[in-house]
Amino acid sequence: MNFPCKVGFVLLSGTIACLQAADLWQAGAGRERITPEEEMWMAGYSSRKRPAEGKVTDLWAKALVLDDGKGNRGVVVTLDLVGIDREISGKVLARIKKEFGLKRHQVSLCTSHTHSGPVVGRNLAPMHYALLKPEEQRRIDDYAEQLPDRVCRAVNEGINSLAPAKLQWGNGKATFAVNRRENKPYDSVPDLRARGALKGPVDHDVPVLSVRGEEGKLRAILFGYACHATTLNLQQWNGDYPGYAQTTLEKAYPGATALFWAGCGADQNPLPRRSVELAERYGRELAGAVQDVLSSPMSSLDPSLALRFQEIELKLQKLPGPAELKEEIKSGNPYVAARARMFQKRLESQGALKGAYPYPVLFWKLGGEIDFISLGGEVVVDYSLRLKRELHGKRTWVAGNTNDVMAYIPSLRVHREGGYEGGGANIYYGLPGLWDEGVEEVILSTVHELSRKED
Repeated sequence: MNFPCKVGFVLLSGTIACLQAADLWQAGAGRERITPEEEMWMAGYSSRKRPAEGKVTDLWAKALVLDDGKGNRGVVVTLDLVGIDREISGKVLARIKKEFGLKRHQVSLCTSHTHSGPVVGRNLAPMHYALLKPEEQRRIDDYAEQLPDRVCRAVNEGINSLAPAKLQWGNGKATFAVNRRENKPYDSVPDLRARGALKGPVDHDVPVLSVRGEEGKLRAILFGYACHATTLNLQQWNGDYPGYAQTTLEKAYPGATALFWAGCGADQNPLPRRSVELAERYGRELAGAVQDVLSSPMSSLDPSLALRFQEIELKLQKLPGPAELKEEIKSGNPYVAARARMFQKRLESQGALKGAYPYPVLFWKLGGEIDFISLGGEVVVDYSLRLKRELHGKRTWVAGNTNDVMAYIPSLRVHREGGYEGGGANIYYGLPGLWDEGVEEVILSTVHELSRKED
């Protein structure tokens, strides 16, 4: 049998699809284990009062390198961590630039937001540093210093494994995410789900990007989901449901690297929760949604990559003054007191608190079709739902918990409703005030500007 294509062919869904040179990307994937080797404090829950006690699963840094052959290269780094702060993000990006020449707009740092990973740098500082001893702080600092090297090893493997590839995309569905603001108490969720009575906005889409080699073998799978990785609250390292989903996929497709990015799930929980069995079940459900997409016809992406980045100033409301901080230091709430001490030191060293925060917005266009948007902070689901309406529906993929996880990012609706996601969590993140009511419009208008920008 003769095939007209000069590069190769792919067997997909029982048919042979030729890979012309013009259809091919260059793609490669790499990984590096980032499970802490020392006893360390865990991130995500203020209820924890001691360091981790071993592991259930390893934690990973993974990298997917995409090159369109026209001088455009992007790297998606996924991390099994609750988040990274601006300082650590800057160090990781500086190392990547030094080692590989990649600039800010070419790298998306995506954290899974697992609450069963280590404290990283100053992320969620008031929550953790109110309890830490000097030796525990040293271990956290050492881990943060090692992280850029580990990420670079994953990126280096991805670059070294670059090879011709075909990229395809599709969308699946997983339904275990529940709007946690609208469905309380949590133990009522199974009954509400059975009756079809769950409330509140959700985003159950599972975006999938597949990377296949010339011979059709699956080499990498990039997928996302909008839900907190809070199934577990144990004292052991665990990637939670995203980790189990990745492991399930890598077992199903030997040799492939599975990479997870967290969507706009700041107000979404996996419910019910609190057992390894449930984390495994949700991981299998998510992996099953991905497998359904992979086994169905998928749309191909031409090798075309547009990469855009902008840092914007998000305003904060009224900031505390010296007298207010002095009173907060006396608070019986250790996290309020810890935050006040942080700001008191900052006032002494800098003379003033900043009334705005430098917020990262990354916009990539893959194949002229997929909007891949990376937003900082814990972003509520309203953002992805609105951007899908205003841009390109299921071809618009919105990642949260990327590049700098500095606080919750509420929509105007959630901001006005208040509660933990509306501003209460700013205590634990160490922001000196509530966000201004206009942050949603500022962020989304920036996304739209970047989407219209000509390269």
